[in-house]
Amino acid sequence: MLEATKKLLIEKYNFSPKVIELAEKALQDIEKYFKEIDEVKEYNQIKVLKAMQDEKLSEAHFTFSTGYGYGDIGRDTLDRVYAKVFNCEDALVRPHIVSGTHAITIALFGNLKPNDTLLSITGKPYDTLLQVIGIEGSNMGSLIEYGVNYKQVDLLSDGKINLEEVEKVVKSDPTIKMVAIQRSTGYAWRPSLQIKDIEEAIKVVKSINKDIICFVDNCYGEFIDTKEPTDVGADLIAGSLIKNIGGGIAPTGGYVAGKKVYVENAAYRLTAPGIGRECGSTFGVIRQMFQGLFLAPHITAEALKSAIFTSRLLEIAGFEVSPKYYEKRSDIIQAIKFNDREKLIKFIKGIQKGSPVDSFVDCEPWDMPGYTDQVIMAAGAFIQGSSIELSADAPIRPPYIAYVQGGLTFEHAKVGILKGLSNILDG
Repeated sequence: MLEATKKLLIEKYNFSPKVIELAEKALQDIEKYFKEIDEVKEYNQIKVLKAMQDEKLSEAHFTFSTGYGYGDIGRDTLDRVYAKVFNCEDALVRPHIVSGTHAITIALFGNLKPNDTLLSITGKPYDTLLQVIGIEGSNMGSLIEYGVNYKQVDLLSDGKINLEEVEKVVKSDPTIKMVAIQRSTGYAWRPSLQIKDIEEAIKVVKSINKDIICFVDNCYGEFIDTKEPTDVGADLIAGSLIKNIGGGIAPTGGYVAGKKVYVENAAYRLTAPGIGRECGSTFGVIRQMFQGLFLAPHITAEALKSAIFTSRLLEIAGFEVSPKYYEKRSDIIQAIKFNDREKLIKFIKGIQKGSPVDSFVDCEPWDMPGYTDQVIMAAGAFIQGSSIELSADAPIRPPYIAYVQGGLTFEHAKVGILKGLSNILDG
């Protein structure tokens, strides 16, 4: 770190020499891991570039459709580009999808019917999906209310999929229509699932019943590897454009990708049967969605570097972290266990203070829609709720774990994370 930079951080942010010392130690330890990240980034950048070239992307595709949105060539071309990037038959990419949870929901509701069974083989899903399924909350409008059954197989103690139990459950229940896999950790203290773990699980399921839909929640996982779940047998995936694949540029939206029949079913759930993907004006955001995708491999690499820095910095500061800085990752999320309510809150507040937007805001725990515990969230982002930008959130429950993700630039993320740590160490 330049002496001028250290001086600036001390003078302008009041960081103590101890915090600067910890940062320099962390940077020394992680530098060698950045080369592999850059190699994966290059591969994915070439993949995205070629998909856009193959579809002859031009300025004419940056349309501003209105009303029904019939014949929106930009929207339809974006679908084809996504399908090429994910090496699959079809994709549905829309600004009308409001979140990753919404994208997953249309994939589930579009492909599950009464008396079908949804089997989660990665344990309890992420908090916001519990009410979608109907295992928490009022059950209003949930899968269970519509007659869809739910089962789950918990992960093993090491965070791996219990393949033996999966095989047993799938063989014993002919009503299982879909197997769901959550790639990222969610609010769990476990490793994210590697692509090879997902591939192995899909092979087990398909060996028993090739007609079962293998669905992967791909949120936070895009462009971390040279392969995506659709490259290793997933029938359907879904994610959010204000996470990795939107590149920090897409202002909203989500995607569903995979086999054509399952994507089409999701499109009917998004709009209406018989209409599906044919309608939906795009409000002039298509250019940002294309540009965000183009930038996504680079931005995801910046976020990944930020996560590794966070892991090492907080570890040498005395906190338990998951994953460790040297462990292979499959998402951009870094978990830090504080075992202390006040330290957790101070850290999250510090992230907010280190943000480019709303740095003056003092975030507080609140009853966030879709969550059963109060949640505190630092989200000083250019796009509301964007978790490819530096953000951090935590359910207020023991053992008080913060989940940090994102960083449009590694340089900014360093400052934000240092501010979070400084809030604890320096008060």
